[in-house]
Amino acid sequence: MKKNIWYILLVFSLWSACQSSQEKPSLDLSNTEWSAIVEQAKGSDLHFMMWQGSPEINHYILEFVKPRLKANYDIELNVIGGQGPEIVQLMMGEKQANVESGQVDMVWINGETFFQLRQIQGLWGPFVESLPNAQYVDFEDPFISIDFQQPVNYMECPWTISQFAMVYDSAKISNPPTNLDELKTYVQEYPGTFTISNDFSGMTLLKSFLAEISGSSQGLNGPFNEDNYLEWSGKLWDFIEEIRPYLWKAGSTFPKEQTKMDQMFANGEIYLGFGFGEGAIDDKIHQGLFPNTTRAYPWANGTIKNTNYLGIAYNAPNKEAALVAINYMLSPEAQLQKADPKGMDANTVLDIDQLPDEWKTKFQNITRREYGISMNDMKEYAIQEPDPRYMIRLYEDFRKYIIEN
Repeated sequence: MKKNIWYILLVFSLWSACQSSQEKPSLDLSNTEWSAIVEQAKGSDLHFMMWQGSPEINHYILEFVKPRLKANYDIELNVIGGQGPEIVQLMMGEKQANVESGQVDMVWINGETFFQLRQIQGLWGPFVESLPNAQYVDFEDPFISIDFQQPVNYMECPWTISQFAMVYDSAKISNPPTNLDELKTYVQEYPGTFTISNDFSGMTLLKSFLAEISGSSQGLNGPFNEDNYLEWSGKLWDFIEEIRPYLWKAGSTFPKEQTKMDQMFANGEIYLGFGFGEGAIDDKIHQGLFPNTTRAYPWANGTIKNTNYLGIAYNAPNKEAALVAINYMLSPEAQLQKADPKGMDANTVLDIDQLPDEWKTKFQNITRREYGISMNDMKEYAIQEPDPRYMIRLYEDFRKYIIEN
């Protein structure tokens, strides 16, 4: 969901003196009945800014969520393409121009985007506790209540939870690497069949590598530590330089997007990949993109498990409609549809044990992944997202020390 590190750095330079604080809702949620919010939302045009790089996610939003919001609540959902940097840039621009009624109501965010929006007071809330369907979420779960080491404090609503996994073609590799030493051996045995994308997924992989270099799966927990980062990242860049000659195109270039890597994996150009959603392979196999010999597995030291969220813009003109839409997207019905392995194949953020019996049974009987690994099978390898500054620095330094070197 993030790609422009230079804009991120600009945000910090302009807003470094800002203190993170909550926007006080103009709509008094504590004294407004939910039925009144639903009534007020009728007839609204709701603008949702989201990353549109996944056909499965786009289909789910446009073909499932959109028509149901219209039929059930008379809300017209309009999707606007944009991810982290674009969202922050829009909010900053509107703040500087004192725009009281913005272009966007809802945003799909997490991590450093959440951090930056809080810095510029770009989010409206807290609102999540007011949602009827929030009763089914376990907010004691640190992978839900903490976003990149930041307490969520009900300022963004959990939407999907997933874990990062390695992906390989079992017809071509019998023993995929599970640590950095094995990765070095692998690229020498299978030169040209592995690379690192210069995007959110690639930087997430580097965070897993950095945690391994730290000597612990929990090594990146806590506030950003400059000294530790410099020591561990120095070893990371040395490692990548050492294996560079054996990377795809001898490390002379790196893919800009995860989708490019998926295409390279699909045509057999690379044998080893990675991704969120425990690798997200079932849907690609069902589409005929990935071979049915594709498998996913955990990195031995652990991989990132995180949640992505839905937020409301500080100057959203249709806050009631955003509340109703987010509540629906958190509903058992919408979360169950989203979990279909032949569709979006996304893990629910709902606590199944807290659901009514009817929905509990439906979730328990949902079709299981045919090829992919489950998040439950990977839980012992789960690492919390580190402080967002680790991601920011990795973006900057990967370009500085690897891509431009």
